[in-house]
Amino acid sequence: MSASSIANTLFAPGKLSIGLTLPLVTSGRTVVDFSEQLELARLADQLGFRALWVRDVPLNSIDYPDPVGHLDPWVLLGALASNTQRIALASGAIVLTLRHPLHIAKGAVSVNTLSRGRFILGVGSGDRPPEYAAFGRDPEERRDLYKRHWETLAAAIEVPSRVIPDREPEGAPAFFLLPEQDASIPLIAVGSGGQSVDWIARHSLGWMTYHREPQAQRGRYSMWRAAVERVSPGEFRAFGVAMRLDLSEDPDEPASDISLGYRTGYRALIDLLRAMRNNGTHHVTLNVSSERREARAVIEEVARYVLPEFNR
Repeated sequence: MSASSIANTLFAPGKLSIGLTLPLVTSGRTVVDFSEQLELARLADQLGFRALWVRDVPLNSIDYPDPVGHLDPWVLLGALASNTQRIALASGAIVLTLRHPLHIAKGAVSVNTLSRGRFILGVGSGDRPPEYAAFGRDPEERRDLYKRHWETLAAAIEVPSRVIPDREPEGAPAFFLLPEQDASIPLIAVGSGGQSVDWIARHSLGWMTYHREPQAQRGRYSMWRAAVERVSPGEFRAFGVAMRLDLSEDPDEPASDISLGYRTGYRALIDLLRAMRNNGTHHVTLNVSSERREARAVIEEVARYVLPEFNR
């Protein structure tokens, strides 16, 4: 599958695709069985989910709200590439400001090769100032770092690929990345990275954001479309949302707000997703979170009742 076709599978005008955010764990669980996660990834691939999203969490702290022990994203993405066949693999998001962009490019090329063109590279700036200090970075330089690293990364993963060195001493050889790619790797902004929406619309294939209540999200999308029309009139740019889901065992339970998402039965979930599609959202990745239900049961129920509405 080419890079352009995997992006089109996830992001298409007037359509909504549905993905899952890994790891898929019961609320309050901090120790993850990654053998089980690979089994769930294979199941999601078979059931017709469109993407698996992997986070980049370099360090943990008791002060952070997410206590889960995440694997290094490149290691996990490599395992996912070897254990799935059709589903898109996406990073949501590699911390562009804390990693060297050429290392990110090499990881992206590697995962894209192993997955046969199924990788979408989502990048963000990170939002934890103490982590910047731990890596010797100044959080006040976040915006400029993001822009500079984006330029180097984008050049390295496009076709033809260009390596922009940090320094180029006299007599230095010209560098290039291998393996060669058939098409540019799709690059998407996750969060704002401290940039304007115009900058994101100009440089990214789309914009992934966190869940907001419907009126605020409609305003967010309107702002996005206005920026796209200013900088790339008539062109398509994707809009996606990461949403937490606590799926009730009662299919008729109405939707109620939880942090960054909803608790709901599957019938109200369909209505919510329809409304999001009609309001301009092209992709939703579900962060399955329940204290009562196992992740397998939730994704099987979503696949049975919800995906047919959106995978047509």
